[in-house]
Amino acid sequence: MTQQESANAILVLEDGRSFSGRRFGAEGETFGEAVFVTAMSGYQETLTDPSYRRQVVIQTSPHIGNTGWNDEDDESSRIWVSGYVVRDAARVASNWRSRRSLDEELRAQGIVGISDIDTRALTRHLRERGAMRVGISSTETNPEALLQRVKEQPEMTGADLVGEVTAPEAYVVPAQGEKRFTVAAIDLGIKSMTPHRMAERGIEVHVLPATAQLDEVRAAGADGLFFSNGPGDPVTTDRSVRLLTDALDSGMPFFGICFGNQIFGRTLGFGTYKLKYGHRGINQPVLDRSTGKVEVTAHNHGFAVDAPLDRDTETKWGSARVSHVGLNDDVVEGLELRNADGELIAFSVQYHPEAAAGPHDAAYLFDRFVEVLVRAKEENA
Repeated sequence: MTQQESANAILVLEDGRSFSGRRFGAEGETFGEAVFVTAMSGYQETLTDPSYRRQVVIQTSPHIGNTGWNDEDDESSRIWVSGYVVRDAARVASNWRSRRSLDEELRAQGIVGISDIDTRALTRHLRERGAMRVGISSTETNPEALLQRVKEQPEMTGADLVGEVTAPEAYVVPAQGEKRFTVAAIDLGIKSMTPHRMAERGIEVHVLPATAQLDEVRAAGADGLFFSNGPGDPVTTDRSVRLLTDALDSGMPFFGICFGNQIFGRTLGFGTYKLKYGHRGINQPVLDRSTGKVEVTAHNHGFAVDAPLDRDTETKWGSARVSHVGLNDDVVEGLELRNADGELIAFSVQYHPEAAAGPHDAAYLFDRFVEVLVRAKEENA
């Protein structure tokens, strides 16, 4: 029997390339943007990251599912990926915290996937051609028919997805130990580990929906403002740019991660652009230009900020500069804003210092935020 005859699922890219494999997860059909993730661990955190909304995730690590699925490591309340692609799905889950297999969880949440395909060839194709729309089906056997439906799907460029992932109403994550500060965290697709990292440092976190305005931030008694990660194209974030502009005008300290970095960049007057295939994984080298330290970091972004690496940019709030750079391709991975006295008043990074699945090289950034909050509080005393 040939591979095509034994296959019970197909994957078709928008440029017509197709792959045959086996059904993994729920039966059915799904569409999204094809992106690859280079992480060798942490698949549960990846699948439950809201930033992957409307994306079909391809794992470059060949063996996936060996630790099963537990009830502790989710980064949100559900799986957000549109589809899942692996080479070798583990036949048996083996971990003391595992409650069920990855396949069982995908089925339970209705996530369509495919296994037993050449993920190396697929990844190389995306590296050469760029991220593109894709379809997976375990009900359609004709690649040409599936291709037509792939081409009907919306592209990621111009996509406004924050409203699909943000919290419907505000909630509070209390500080651990003595409360030192209150921070308003705007949920653009926040991961649960992010407010946890702040709570560990004595910060009471008020997580607010993406529609929040400055009066709601102030009503929370916020000492600082935080913007989370999230999905979609940053050009659609005018509302968030207005909020951050108002917050900076009021002198409120700011920290942003991932999507928050792109919004910060837009607020400072920089543009954004779509990367060819993005950065996704937990093994990306980044240079902190203020310390000269190289960090291994966790990434998930398909867009980036277009800011000059060789000079500072003057804004109405002070001097802005690129603080972090990706060492693989010189992509802007962080921004900082200093006032006329040279003090840090706002900053952001494109990667994920909360990094629940690791690494933890960048955890110091939460301490840096605390330092900014301390300084602001002393100046306003």
